[in-house]
Amino acid sequence: MVVLPITSIALDHFVFQQSIPVFLLVGKWFVFWVAGVRLFLAGLRQFFQPRFTLEKLFGLTSDDALPFVRELGAANLATGTAGLLSLVKPNFVAPVTIVAAIFYGIAGIRHVTDKGKNLKQTTVMITDILVSLVFIVYIAYAGLGR
Repeated sequence: MVVLPITSIALDHFVFQQSIPVFLLVGKWFVFWVAGVRLFLAGLRQFFQPRFTLEKLFGLTSDDALPFVRELGAANLATGTAGLLSLVKPNFVAPVTIVAAIFYGIAGIRHVTDKGKNLKQTTVMITDILVSLVFIVYIAYAGLGR
């Protein structure tokens, strides 16, 4: 979820020669790909296949948490939908950026405390923290924190 936003930014800037500052393109494309596509797809999987999230990301085997994973999936679907719509509704970028910065930041920090992380969990932790930082910097740059 880093390659697609960067590719989109480069295309917008160099090929389509968008006249807006590059960092505003960062907000546009990171919101679309990371908050939109990634959370929408994760939400679908969490809602329809909650066991995957339980076993692969959290290392749990009990069915007790399935309803919670489905609710997380619904929240991710909602946020992802807003992120996807940000391409046609640019005024969605600011609020989705704030939501995504908080979500990914808390998720990344929470993953830091996980013991015995596998490669997938470590990758999720690192990308969560990195994209949260991108969103926070974007918020500061775009003046959304005022």
